[in-house]
Amino acid sequence: MRRSRLILAVVLLSSIAGVGAVPAIAAGSNIDQGTWELGVLLGEPTGFSAKYWTTLSTALDFGAAWSFEGEGQFHFHCDYLFHNYDLIKVNRGSLPVYFGVGGRVRFDEKDSRLGLRIAIGAEYLFDEYPMSLFFEIAPIVDFAPATEADLNGGLGIRYVF
Repeated sequence: MRRSRLILAVVLLSSIAGVGAVPAIAAGSNIDQGTWELGVLLGEPTGFSAKYWTTLSTALDFGAAWSFEGEGQFHFHCDYLFHNYDLIKVNRGSLPVYFGVGGRVRFDEKDSRLGLRIAIGAEYLFDEYPMSLFFEIAPIVDFAPATEADLNGGLGIRYVF
């Protein structure tokens, strides 16, 4: 029950964060349409992270990582993200808050899982260096082989190119 309340709270926060999320230019950052980011994510799961900016305010986020739940499993996710640059203002660089939806596959020897992810986070884009720092949390609802709730989250760093 406690986990269900947490997931509900995160979904509601993502809805609120989406209000007013209009396309904005990543002023002072190295981001443009077609920009890639590649780096690492530390948390649950831990592994590689990539991001492809489809516009100045939307991106595809990928993760290929190792989940430490249970006996450990390989995890892959892909999310479509919307960025809002107006919620948090900073003097240098930019700090968009993002939210999005995607899928997750977790491979296990016994039963692999397929689920829906709702990603919520913030990413600091440096203006003087081609890099970014991010934090995200992602409630997950697995649909196969059984319905089950899960939660991912972590900190990461990526090189922008």
